[in-house]
Amino acid sequence: MAAGNVDSPVSPVPETQGEVETKNKSTVEALYKALVKGYIEIVAKLLASDLEWWFHGPPQCHHMMKVLTGETTHDNVFRFEPRSITAIGDCVIAEGWEGKAYWVHVWILKGGLITQFREYFNTWLVVRDLRPPKWEAKEESSLTLWQSQPRDLYHRSLPGLLLAI
Repeated sequence: MAAGNVDSPVSPVPETQGEVETKNKSTVEALYKALVKGYIEIVAKLLASDLEWWFHGPPQCHHMMKVLTGETTHDNVFRFEPRSITAIGDCVIAEGWEGKAYWVHVWILKGGLITQFREYFNTWLVVRDLRPPKWEAKEESSLTLWQSQPRDLYHRSLPGLLLAI
């Protein structure tokens, strides 16, 4: 064997939190784009086969789950066009409104695959980190990581929920 041709296993460099968040956000953005274009095959590749789903809102408003299961198309009943998408660790939060309807989607990813989906319809959402702060970061810690920003919040009342992560 010649010098320099030593076969040694290369240990993968762990991704930083920022890199994971960027990849997760890109995955969710790709999901919304695929839904708009009707690329169901791409959508299926982004979702775990045993996707866990949770919904809060009026029963007739299960719009995204109907789209994900193929019961309806993206533009048939309700168009999801996120006004903001934010990644926080394994969570990606998308927020938008369509007419009088305000919605928030929380996508949980593991290894680049969406494993959980939470849909909040006409609901004010606050996402908080409930882990105890590290000693060195006690003064700088903020429990609220994200909160809803519906454009007409002050003109109407929405039920509120706290999502602890």
